[in-house]
Amino acid sequence: MQSSVRLNLDRLLKLRLIVARHGEMDGARWWNTKGVLGRNGKLLLSRGFPKTHSFSQARIAFAVASARSAERFSAVPGTATLWQLPADIEDEFDARWAHWLDHAADWSGFFEALQTPGDDLLATLKNQQLLSENHELQVTRLRRSAEGRAVPLPGARDLDDDTVTLLAGAFARGEAGNPAIPYARLAD
Repeated sequence: MQSSVRLNLDRLLKLRLIVARHGEMDGARWWNTKGVLGRNGKLLLSRGFPKTHSFSQARIAFAVASARSAERFSAVPGTATLWQLPADIEDEFDARWAHWLDHAADWSGFFEALQTPGDDLLATLKNQQLLSENHELQVTRLRRSAEGRAVPLPGARDLDDDTVTLLAGAFARGEAGNPAIPYARLAD
């Protein structure tokens, strides 16, 4: 499926970072990383990657969060999750990585804010101006699937910043140690 809408990739990075950090073992215990995006990861990776360690930490956390999410919910064709977007979007996201590395210093404050995981995913997203009151209201109305492993967004959706924001925020419908993977059925 070819995407016709260009996402704000900086926003997508921030959303993925917050959800990845929230789901670590020292947070919601959704994936088997402990502080990779926190102080532990910083200490470990800053020796080998003094200027870009934050993005190395992010790559590790994203890989683990993506794999764990795929274990819990296998996306079917025509759907998207925060960790499994259409190939053209993922390609754009990967291509943007070089730009982020070149401007790593601009991201230091954001990565610093991730050092300690927050207890409330929605509050963290709101504090970073990534979640509006309307998004929060929509997330609180979402329900987990019957088996509890997924959170479907209602209706067929365009893949835009609004949908990606809901895919991130809807992780809040999960429980400690028991993630529910939000997904959207994409409009044609």
